[in-house]
Amino acid sequence: MLKERLLKSLKEAVEETVKTKGIKMKPEIKLEVPRQKSYGDYASNVAFILAKEAREPALGIAKEVVRNFKVSGSWLEKVEVASPGFINFYLGEDSIYQELDQILKMKEDYGKSNQGKGKKVQVEFVSANPTGPLHIGHGRIGAVGDVLANLLKMVGFDVEREFYVNDAEVSSQVENLAKSLDIRYRQLEGEEVSLPEDGYLGEYLIEIAREIIKEEKINFSSLPREERLKKFRELALNKMLKLQKEDLKNFGLRFDSFFSEESLYKSKEVKKTIEQLREKGYIYEKEGALWFASSKFSDEKDRVIIRANGEPTYLASDIAYHQNKFERGIKRVINVWGADHHGYIPRLKAALLALGYDPKALEVIIVQMVNLQEGGEPVKMSKRAGEMITLKEILGEVGRDVARFFFITRDSNSPLDFDLELAKEKSDENPVYYIQYAYARICSIFSQAKEEGIIYSPQEADLSLLKRKEEKELIRKLVSFPEEVRLAAASREVQRIPAYAKDLSYLFHIFYHNCRVLTKEQDIVQARLSLVSATRVVLLNLFNLMGISAPQKM
Repeated sequence: MLKERLLKSLKEAVEETVKTKGIKMKPEIKLEVPRQKSYGDYASNVAFILAKEAREPALGIAKEVVRNFKVSGSWLEKVEVASPGFINFYLGEDSIYQELDQILKMKEDYGKSNQGKGKKVQVEFVSANPTGPLHIGHGRIGAVGDVLANLLKMVGFDVEREFYVNDAEVSSQVENLAKSLDIRYRQLEGEEVSLPEDGYLGEYLIEIAREIIKEEKINFSSLPREERLKKFRELALNKMLKLQKEDLKNFGLRFDSFFSEESLYKSKEVKKTIEQLREKGYIYEKEGALWFASSKFSDEKDRVIIRANGEPTYLASDIAYHQNKFERGIKRVINVWGADHHGYIPRLKAALLALGYDPKALEVIIVQMVNLQEGGEPVKMSKRAGEMITLKEILGEVGRDVARFFFITRDSNSPLDFDLELAKEKSDENPVYYIQYAYARICSIFSQAKEEGIIYSPQEADLSLLKRKEEKELIRKLVSFPEEVRLAAASREVQRIPAYAKDLSYLFHIFYHNCRVLTKEQDIVQARLSLVSATRVVLLNLFNLMGISAPQKM
């Protein structure tokens, strides 16, 4: 890869500079892709790091590094120093042609790296309470988590995807679900009973009650209340989880495991974890409840883990759950949570530290809410699930590809305005249509070439014939794909991928309109078909990362 080659030469130049200047440090050397093309293909800030140690201006250090930079051949066009001390690298044409050839050879492997070195990482995402259908917010969390998992796998991590099912019998929400289903069942049986104020209002429970009446051979109304509620709790959880799994599948999400919260109680892991904390002196009793002394670990206050009535809080099982993760050999845990879980981060990290784990091994990505809009006005669609807009409704309105793409277009920690009108557009205004049309256009070019009897032979293509501005800009964008993948994975900024896809599609459409592919000059045809083929490879790799389809016709 070009970046690795460049990085090796830069490291050698830095080592020589350090030796010459008598600097006693080994700086971490990074290469970044500048936001502006005029600053080159790659840039480094290593001179600023060295300047602090040498107590000299960064500009002078940068010039010294460049003087020590040795490069042979024409793969690098030039190296420049930019005030106040950045070093900018401009790749030569030979190098980008060589990299273009690599794309054609590597195909689906282009962009992969061994940055993660096979380390085990778990990404836990969605993890919705099994008390209702998945809503639009779960959709955004799911898209962010899934694309992040795809990115981490592409850069060499051993990725596990997990969904945490909050199905503990001690949960007040699960208990409330059972009571609400009990009411809906009895209503269908003709009883005049009403839902409690805190009951679940969605019509999905009426549908579940109808299924129970149809499928079950016994009349639950005749059972004692506690026995009836226990049965309804089990039926409701199973049916809701089944519905959620169907929505997840339709949205293109897959999980390696669905971890049951209830299993932590059955295996007594919650009790064991609390006892461990007690032995370490971090559990105390106050007002009849058990408290975790999380304020000793930078949390703003101590937290209740067992209430005075004996019921555990969510924190109790959350602590046990995360200990379970690390006991499974997972080296890094990444949780993708909704904004309402933000306050849980410091208390959970405090618990891990108290148990002897490195809290830095837990990373939490917060995903903000989604505002569904049409024509600038808020949209309220759902009549069947209470006040929420369900994921199923969104998929029915715009389809999986558009939904997934739109959900990852912004920084996850910023609210997302989902424009329903734009999402339904079948024009270049819709970014999903725009990038998929680029792929379909590529397929059309190859179909036309076949019809005209043109045999594409990549081995015979002379890529150095690609001299036009539109061709070279497209090539440079293509060869930056591995770096874009690396940066997106390292920064957890999944929004970089759809942004890159839009930019690449734009450059391809510009190339297509200005550079006729199937001309009478066969050497130009072969070169341009190679460029088109490489674009198809990278687009397909992008689609796979984002989990959207690659239509051959539109």
